[in-house]
Amino acid sequence: MPLALYNTLTRKKEAFSPLRKGRVGVYVCGPTVYGHSHLGHAKSYVSFDVLVRYLRFLGHDVHYVQNITDVGHLLGETNEGEDRILMQSRVEQKHPMEIAEEYTRSYFEDMDALRVGRPDISPRASGHIPEQIEMIRGLVDKGIAYEAGGSVYFDVRKFPRYGQLSGRKVEEMEAGTRVEVKSEKRHPADFALWKKAEPEHIMQWPSPWGVGFPGWHIECSAMSMKYLGEGFDIHGGGLENQFPHHECEIAQSEGWSGKPFVRYWLHNNMVTVDGRKMGKSLGNFTTLKDAFRKWRPDVVRFFILQSHYRSTLDFSGEALEAAGTGLSRLTNTVRALREGVQSGSGEGREGGVDAAKYRAMFLEAMDDDINTPQAIAVLFDLSREVNALIAEGKMSRAAMNHVLNVFSDLAGNILGLHFEDERRGESLESGLMEVLLRIRADLRANKQWALSDKLRDELVKVGVVIEDKKEGTSWRRMQSTDPEG
Repeated sequence: MPLALYNTLTRKKEAFSPLRKGRVGVYVCGPTVYGHSHLGHAKSYVSFDVLVRYLRFLGHDVHYVQNITDVGHLLGETNEGEDRILMQSRVEQKHPMEIAEEYTRSYFEDMDALRVGRPDISPRASGHIPEQIEMIRGLVDKGIAYEAGGSVYFDVRKFPRYGQLSGRKVEEMEAGTRVEVKSEKRHPADFALWKKAEPEHIMQWPSPWGVGFPGWHIECSAMSMKYLGEGFDIHGGGLENQFPHHECEIAQSEGWSGKPFVRYWLHNNMVTVDGRKMGKSLGNFTTLKDAFRKWRPDVVRFFILQSHYRSTLDFSGEALEAAGTGLSRLTNTVRALREGVQSGSGEGREGGVDAAKYRAMFLEAMDDDINTPQAIAVLFDLSREVNALIAEGKMSRAAMNHVLNVFSDLAGNILGLHFEDERRGESLESGLMEVLLRIRADLRANKQWALSDKLRDELVKVGVVIEDKKEGTSWRRMQSTDPEG
């Protein structure tokens, strides 16, 4: 059956058909770069990475755009508060662009570790101010937006379909309770396209309405349409962006162009901790850099893919440990297959598995709205049958090689899972740790206790626990239940 995707706009699964045959335009809302990425970001970008991988596997020429928000993302549900990057720049006493640069680099480091493919284009909001001003000017000329006090607002009552994505009605939208609505707005739901900058506001640009900076919503509209056209196939992002961000994107984009903006809206659900959303504002988030000190990035990726992108993912150390165990099971199967092929142990034997059956089951799961948990379940079923046949000596070398190709194609190319050189990496890790333990033993023998303790403490910071016992010193990776430091 063809690929079916759940379209938030229509609230149902729909067979996917691109605007232009063979070519697919995908835009995903990228990070606001004012802090290190956390597991919530990982769920979103791993999920859309798999979508892009699968579209390419199906033969589509995918043009993938994911922005970097480095200005204009204001605090508060009504997007009327303070710029997040400016706020962080004061905390760290750095220029806002220095903050944006630092955390952009950090974001890509984390995504690279997770084997998330780089977008074809990663446009920055601050680099597309002219496009945003031109779009705002067009909305003002059409009477859909208005200037007030040096700022420009979109008049939601001039766009009858406002609320179609989220299901909200303009007449039911009252003044925000968290942030007092500015009197210059004609309606509480009107949103800022351009904000007047006070003299002390560092990030500001000249415009027809005075010196200011763009609103968050207009940025994504301008960048997505610049690189994908006025109408394109897929727009993705976190569920929390459905309203107001994506709702506003639709209104301003279609109000400006007069054409349908996006055909398929996809939203990933959130990561939770004890049932509560993981987020910086709640103080319950785990950065990816902290997570990588305890678990390998491929384990984190596998953990994310074990939940459907539209389902919540509850984070706990136990869940990550279980994911690591599951990934090791698949890795051990791949290892056994490689060893069998390389040694020729199955040469001359007859027998194997119906790899085509498993391949069809895997693709059927992926065609059902990118159902990665079901696809992984198929891999486990394949793994169990393969392990049993190898143990019984009933698998030919040719069959082993064929199954290896299936794992490479499905688990590797589509899911982005990594089974290569795991033992070599573990061997290198073990060798390095043995060297460090010998150095520490020499320090202790020479009564250099401070340096010995410093070495131990530095290893704890990267997720390694040193244990001194009567029978000798050993090491292990830190578990989620270990105290920090």
